[in-house]
Amino acid sequence: MEGPQRPQAVSFELPTGTDPASVRQRVVAMETLLERSFRIPGVNVPIGLDALVGLIPVVGDLVTTALGAYIVWEARNLKIPKWKLWRMGINVAFDTALGLVPVVGDAADFLYRSNSKNLRIIIKHLDKHYPETRVIEG
Repeated sequence: MEGPQRPQAVSFELPTGTDPASVRQRVVAMETLLERSFRIPGVNVPIGLDALVGLIPVVGDLVTTALGAYIVWEARNLKIPKWKLWRMGINVAFDTALGLVPVVGDAADFLYRSNSKNLRIIIKHLDKHYPETRVIEG
């Protein structure tokens, strides 16, 4: 007779390449982690680490800013035009500024999703300039 089953660790690997398809997978994964990795029971509202870690004063906002800046860095590596990079940077800076305001900043993390906005900018660029990276969802 066997003992209780151990839960299996869930893991997945992200590509490490610099090609547009690999970058797309990484930024989608990061945006999902930051903005939509959990659901609030009962109301079915998606939240992510941005909202949860942002509850820790100052340190949480610095961590989420760094993770948001990573998405902008990946966009820079895709040679996205500078004006779009500025727009993405402003999205992250605005989110950070909101997050630094006690209570208001925590509520703003549910409403203003800078990482989702930045992902849309990247996806639009990839779909136009690298159509082979498109993912068909069924």
